[in-house]
Amino acid sequence: MLTLYHSPMSRSTSILQLIEEMGIADQLAIEQVEIPRQDGTGGRDPNNPHPEGKVPYLTDGDDFVRERSAIILYLTDRFDSSLGREVGDPQRGRYLSWLSWYQGVFEPVVILSWAEVDHPAIHAGLRDYDTALQRLDEGLSKQPYLLGQDYSAADLLCAGPFVWFGDQMKSTPAIDDWVARCADRPAAKKAAERDAVART
Repeated sequence: MLTLYHSPMSRSTSILQLIEEMGIADQLAIEQVEIPRQDGTGGRDPNNPHPEGKVPYLTDGDDFVRERSAIILYLTDRFDSSLGREVGDPQRGRYLSWLSWYQGVFEPVVILSWAEVDHPAIHAGLRDYDTALQRLDEGLSKQPYLLGQDYSAADLLCAGPFVWFGDQMKSTPAIDDWVARCADRPAAKKAAERDAVART
């Protein structure tokens, strides 16, 4: 059986939201685990099989998936969800590109920018935060979601930092409108409510 290892109000909340969006809560188990947090609370949970004690972590029998973009792809493919794009879909390449761009470019750039780490090698390989914003704004100024008219799991993933950190994230009007649409989804609210209850 599929099992998601989740810690409330962490990166794995996006996977909790995806599960709600897809309506597959009855298709997997959710194991709540503790993680070390930046404020010094929490700690590594011996019940979490992730080799670094992180979340999210998805197991499927003897197999496993880690990293959010990979988990999102795994679940949307496995359950043939309209939030993903199946092999052969004319938007499959764009869908994969946004998932990989988030994991390999955007999240690292956000963290490096927040930590005020700057180096020519970062700009050469990842570019910078303003360039990342430009990539998002280019599409979102012409359409409501990254793949066009319909919300997808790529939106769920890429909007995450803006939803979590709000005004701390430099943005554009088109991105702000997109984030508001993504945050207003019933599944996003349900995942947040579930996390709030779990943390009390």
